[in-house]
Amino acid sequence: MLTGALTLPTLETPRLRLRWMTEADIPALFELFSHPEVTRYWSWSAYTERAQAEKLLENIHKHFAERSLFQWGYARREDDRIIGTCTLAELSGQHRRASLGYALNHAHWGHGYGREAVARVVEFGFTSLELHRLEADVDPRNTGSIRVLEGLGFQHEGYQRQRYFLNGELQDAVLYGLLRPEWRPDSAAS
Repeated sequence: MLTGALTLPTLETPRLRLRWMTEADIPALFELFSHPEVTRYWSWSAYTERAQAEKLLENIHKHFAERSLFQWGYARREDDRIIGTCTLAELSGQHRRASLGYALNHAHWGHGYGREAVARVVEFGFTSLELHRLEADVDPRNTGSIRVLEGLGFQHEGYQRQRYFLNGELQDAVLYGLLRPEWRPDSAAS
């Protein structure tokens, strides 16, 4: 999986550039993950200190070097400022699968950027990485994220009761999966 590469490849969409993140992106990462609505259904609470975003970037680079996580920052082409992240985690070459995760800055919700970024990473996973399965878990109250997954052809596979304890509450998760034979490359445009 990208043997020998020092950074992730840049992926392009009509409006976005999904790219390797650097120290210059720390303020945008902090802005993204410090918003309580963005992290409402995330696997950690909202950031309160810039050092948390610094540690995140450090971990992104470390796990990429191990080939266990590929996390792109995505930016609008017009200004190249990171507005979200899209991740392939728990990468397994043996089983040809990965978990999908994504986040979008609250200021950019409702414009289709998340779907556009996720569709491009799904394509990369199935074509360049030759994965067979992608999966994602999502809080059942996160209707926007569910729309993204279902719109890209992901199938509802299960319900995980009280999977996370975040922000003082137990949260359920819904598991979605997409197999390579089910993937529709044109689904990004629909």
